[in-house]
Amino acid sequence: MTAKIQLIGVKKRFGPKVVLDGIDLTIEKNSSLVVIGGSGTGKSVLIKSILGILTPDEGKILIDGQDVTHLRGAKRDPVMRKFGMLFQAAALFDSLPVWENVAFGLIQGRGMARPQAREIAIQKLAKVGLGSDVADLFPSELSGGMQKRVGLARAIAADPEIIFFDEPTTGLDPIMADVINDLIVSTVKDVGATTLSITHDMASARKISDHITMLYKGKLIWQGATKDIDHSGNEYVDQFIHGRAEGPIKMEVKA
Repeated sequence: MTAKIQLIGVKKRFGPKVVLDGIDLTIEKNSSLVVIGGSGTGKSVLIKSILGILTPDEGKILIDGQDVTHLRGAKRDPVMRKFGMLFQAAALFDSLPVWENVAFGLIQGRGMARPQAREIAIQKLAKVGLGSDVADLFPSELSGGMQKRVGLARAIAADPEIIFFDEPTTGLDPIMADVINDLIVSTVKDVGATTLSITHDMASARKISDHITMLYKGKLIWQGATKDIDHSGNEYVDQFIHGRAEGPIKMEVKA
């Protein structure tokens, strides 16, 4: 069966800094992969490369078996329609009401009529536990948890085949974070999407994934089923998932 997403030997550097150093990664259809790793290890660069925001220096990126590494402009549009994304800080447009935020891609990207787009937006808001009374509010009138829900509703608005989650629980208290994790699991199952998430939050990583991989110094140093993460046999993974200062990963602390 053709993988939903496949990276083959992907390399990316910025000047002398090598960020991705020969990434080989396969994400099967309907699976949920979480990439863990410290700040600045290249997790966001990985997602931006798959989305085509960045172009790898070497290697190939395939979506449904199609090489999309160098697709640009109108040729890339059909591929981009497969994607939805929940951004780290929800990234809502302050000047638009909630329903327009959710329907933004439908109206701007697909030319859908506003009444129909509003109807879909309200349906998607309901899926993330928000009533129609929220539709005409502005993001500034919502709590952080509600903003994250709106971001999730926008991510699933067009029933995408692939959803990216960028630090989905950042800035939320532990209870709201768990609510968001549950919503991610249920909505992804509902949409039937393949997901790729990046997070520092191990509670979130365990809950929303069926596979985990760790990125360190440009390489994927461990990949496996989520249930096996506590017995990885990798000292870097072990240090990271338990949040220990002591270990092979050295943090630079300036006095």
